[in-house]
Amino acid sequence: MTLEKMDEFFTARVDNYDEHMLSDVPGCREGYKIMAGLIPENTEYLLDLGCGTGLELNEIFKKKPAVCVTGVDLTKAMLDKLKEKYPGKNLKLVNASYFDYDFGQKAFDACISFQTMHHFTHDEKIKLYRKIFNSLKPGGVYIECDYMVENQSDEDFYYSENSRIRIEQGIKDDEFYHYDTPCTIKNQIEMLLNSGFPKVEKVWRLENTTILTAHT
Repeated sequence: MTLEKMDEFFTARVDNYDEHMLSDVPGCREGYKIMAGLIPENTEYLLDLGCGTGLELNEIFKKKPAVCVTGVDLTKAMLDKLKEKYPGKNLKLVNASYFDYDFGQKAFDACISFQTMHHFTHDEKIKLYRKIFNSLKPGGVYIECDYMVENQSDEDFYYSENSRIRIEQGIKDDEFYHYDTPCTIKNQIEMLLNSGFPKVEKVWRLENTTILTAHT
């Protein structure tokens, strides 16, 4: 197995990405609707991390057509497709790593991520979750829909395989290459709690697609 750079992986698949997510990944079609329903009614400013082609925004715009969305994604081709899909919407699209981009302080009512966090280590996620926590206004919420597992042995296997392949290919730890490393639901909740969120809940799951909410 040869790993691909993260942005190159998604650029190569942009044309078929929407159909793949809706048809081939169990729980995603339902998850988009569930996520939209969890966003607070008073949300005016929304941060979307790893927004891709904006599949999750379709359901959100049905409920909140005037919401101001800041979308951050590493892949420009994905952002270009998102922009084409939603003309006239209040969008600020940022082509960058969400680990590096400054979200600001108490700038958003809600933050979402959909099927993007399962590529990173615990330490990377905790640092990012702290940034998210600081970017949310009092009473704000972070909603994560992601590929999660239930058994620690499964998480350990994926991380071990990722490490083995990266060593074989000479990939540095700080380089973004695509490989799925899903964490357990328990570990995901603990990471969010350790990042400052006082209340974290699992609210929905279908096969491995799981939604957590973390409240400030």
